[in-house]
Amino acid sequence: MISILLMLAICKSMTATKTDTLFLGLQDAIRIAQQQSPSAQSARNSFLSAYWNYRYFRANYLPSVTLTSSPYINKEMNKITQSDGTAMFLKQDQFGADLALKVNQNIALTGGSLFLKSSLNRLDELQNNTTAYSSQPLVFGYQQSLFGYNSLKWDKRIEPIRYREAKKQYAETLEIISATTCNHFFSLASAQTELDMARQNFASADTLYSMAQGRYKIGTITENEMLQLEINRLNEETNVMDAEINLKEVMQSVRSFLGLEQNMELRLIMPDSVPQFEVPLQQAMQLALENSPDPEYYQRIMKESESNLAYTKANAGLKADLYVQFGLSQTGRDINTSYRHLMNQEYASISLVLPILDWGRGKGKVKVAKSQLALTTTQAEQGMNDFNQNVQKLVLQFNMQARKVYIATLTDKRAEQRHAVAKRLYIMGRSSILDLNSAINERNSAKRNSIYTLRTYWSLYYTLRSMTAFDFENDKPLTEELPIN
Repeated sequence: MISILLMLAICKSMTATKTDTLFLGLQDAIRIAQQQSPSAQSARNSFLSAYWNYRYFRANYLPSVTLTSSPYINKEMNKITQSDGTAMFLKQDQFGADLALKVNQNIALTGGSLFLKSSLNRLDELQNNTTAYSSQPLVFGYQQSLFGYNSLKWDKRIEPIRYREAKKQYAETLEIISATTCNHFFSLASAQTELDMARQNFASADTLYSMAQGRYKIGTITENEMLQLEINRLNEETNVMDAEINLKEVMQSVRSFLGLEQNMELRLIMPDSVPQFEVPLQQAMQLALENSPDPEYYQRIMKESESNLAYTKANAGLKADLYVQFGLSQTGRDINTSYRHLMNQEYASISLVLPILDWGRGKGKVKVAKSQLALTTTQAEQGMNDFNQNVQKLVLQFNMQARKVYIATLTDKRAEQRHAVAKRLYIMGRSSILDLNSAINERNSAKRNSIYTLRTYWSLYYTLRSMTAFDFENDKPLTEELPIN
């Protein structure tokens, strides 16, 4: 019985620790990253936030309709002013109810708002058992600040830019995720290659050390060379252990970035070639100016600084608020009476606020806003200059990188051949250990450089796509489906 339980426990443990293997190519990794990685989810949520902010902004310029009601019961002693001017504390026993329908339309040109409303009020005096109605069947009005800050006008200038920036930022972020995926992919490729090289080097060093022991006994090699081979073997064994630890750390980082299960074992399928094409500089510059979010960003911060200056100036000087309304009204003991023989009603008011003595606070705020606008202008100009230079630098680097990949790949092949020759010559006794170590180092360096140039190529490839929103390989614009539900 105990043996059966032990076997079941062992089987369960083996099942629990079983790992799945995922064979992953570069394009597969990019597709996974754009669909389910935390970075992609964050980009989608950021865009959705910007989208709904834009919907909210547009709703401010559409008519709004509201229905309001505030029923109440009042049973308390209140101070009531009498007709002769005296005041008395009287008990009130009232029930009140009202219903109002209002249509409002903001006017972006002036910053004011037009409204049209209709309301009905009812008041019941419960002590006297009386009821009264007050109606306003139709009231038309307008209100605005005469010299104030027109937020509607400035929002109309800023918010469309902000939304275009958000759309371009989303498309750019997906391509940046692709570039970041390339870095993670080739970091894992480097870690796996380092482990493979370490194991190969250890196997070679172990073989050479075993052979050297026999050659040392017959006196064909010196003690110094024998010790050198033993040191090489020990160093390579340490390198294997270090490479195994590094591979586990890198693989965990890649799984976390891609949003994969932590027990997923990854096996990379390296790209065997890179696309061969050149990017026209002027076309890339034009596309970057049209599709990158950076120009929209600098335009937006300029508009925001101008808006802040207008707001500061409006609050530093004369303030005036205008309110006018006119319509029809009536009162009565019942609803029908309150809608007969309607009377005209008119109301107009203007409130003024003029700062007389503020010890220069208003003027100081205006100066600060002007300085901030000048600073933002300088930053925007410098930012656009840096942006243009970065595009030029990126295009020049990319156009040379395919050739670098070819050279690095060829160098890797030749270094592998030289290592094989050097190892064969050393075994034959026609070469020294120094020549063999040199060949090993050159082979390792060439292998690392081959992966590095591939990594650089694909990183530049997707970074260029992110800045231009254009697929130069297939000569067509990138179209990203916006995550709008």
